[in-house]
Amino acid sequence: MKLLRFILVLVVIAYAGWLAWPVLSPFLEGASPGAASMRAGAEAGAGGLPTAVLWIAAAVLYLVAALMLGSGNPKAAIAYFLGFIADAALRLALDGGSVGGEIAARSAEAIGPATSGLGIDPTWLVLGGLLVLGGLVILVSRRRRRHRTPGQLTI
Repeated sequence: MKLLRFILVLVVIAYAGWLAWPVLSPFLEGASPGAASMRAGAEAGAGGLPTAVLWIAAAVLYLVAALMLGSGNPKAAIAYFLGFIADAALRLALDGGSVGGEIAARSAEAIGPATSGLGIDPTWLVLGGLLVLGGLVILVSRRRRRHRTPGQLTI
């Protein structure tokens, strides 16, 4: 179960990094700090303030959920599903906006070849995959109680 938890932590961190990449990439490309912050602000603010807040909140909540899951905190599922709600709002409710449309386009590009013959919208497949991942986060983050007989030492 520890190996599964470790793999889930890596997957959630990787997804949070992929989600935040358009905002983080100007800082990692070697541009001057002023130019990088202007490019990152333009990326995040392209769809307006609510979109930027949802985008950053989703990435941060996924990262917090991964850190909580790594430490064994059972409340990691709450942080994960709050991030999932923000991510779903970006993908579905704000799909016409530039940021929501860009995330949907990046998702379609990433899993498009695998779903080309199915005729299913990649947005729904990604959300379904994130929901399954959330179920695994719930499964792994549950505390397991050990029943000990009186007088048995803890290990």
